[in-house]
Amino acid sequence: MENYHSHTEFCDARASMAEIAEAAYCEGFTVWGTSPHSPICCPSGANMQPADVESYIHESDRLKRKYEGKMQILAGMEIDYVSNEFGPHIDYFRSMPLDYRIGSVHFVRTKEGKPVDVDGPAERFLKYLDAEYDGDIRYVAETYFAMELEMLESGGFDIIGHLDKIGDNGSYAWKELEDQDWYARLVEEVIRKSVEKGVIIEINTKKFDSGNRFFPAERWWPLLKKYNARLILSTDAHYPDKVASGYAVALRRLESGEMLGQLVSLSEESGLKQK
Repeated sequence: MENYHSHTEFCDARASMAEIAEAAYCEGFTVWGTSPHSPICCPSGANMQPADVESYIHESDRLKRKYEGKMQILAGMEIDYVSNEFGPHIDYFRSMPLDYRIGSVHFVRTKEGKPVDVDGPAERFLKYLDAEYDGDIRYVAETYFAMELEMLESGGFDIIGHLDKIGDNGSYAWKELEDQDWYARLVEEVIRKSVEKGVIIEINTKKFDSGNRFFPAERWWPLLKKYNARLILSTDAHYPDKVASGYAVALRRLESGEMLGQLVSLSEESGLKQK
């Protein structure tokens, strides 16, 4: 069992790295990656502070030594793409001594260029949708995927995080959002571009227990198979009791879809290259 997406006290989680790592070890994981939300260029209560990066690396090194021979600990980071000026591709993130990098979009630009957090509780999202985007959910969804495509062009990361997460909150505003042909085309374009750029696609299981869905949603898994995308399976855990949430179910469904062979192990790849 391997997991590459998890959060701790260094960002918006509710437990220490040591507590999360011990829970992962007890669940039987053999590789555990930590990936705090990166420092960011706009106000955010969820992202780590630049001053904490060194402490994070030191704690990761300590846990690597503690679990040596029992569970491999990897130091990653979930880096927000905001614009051409701020994302995984800039020197600040490229220079960090990380084992891997996840590129994700959480902040969608308004028509005026202001980054607004579209992640988090649906109630907050709907409030922001009205206040910042004039209720235009299509604009938000299209811009979300456009930013992912920009991020893929800019590079600097190994894994694309929760590729279609906008579909979750977006569906509270428009129930049929994910049924739209234009939406499906955008999802396929991001999958195709990820494969073209050599980026691994994450199957994120965080929402399975509470919402019976994965990211990407299972309706898009045939596209992952069609393009022979390289995949990882991650729980995006924020709490010790959630380190394996949805993991076993996703693994069984990948097996039934004959997609287990697309899973890759970062621990077995010889030196991930910055893209």
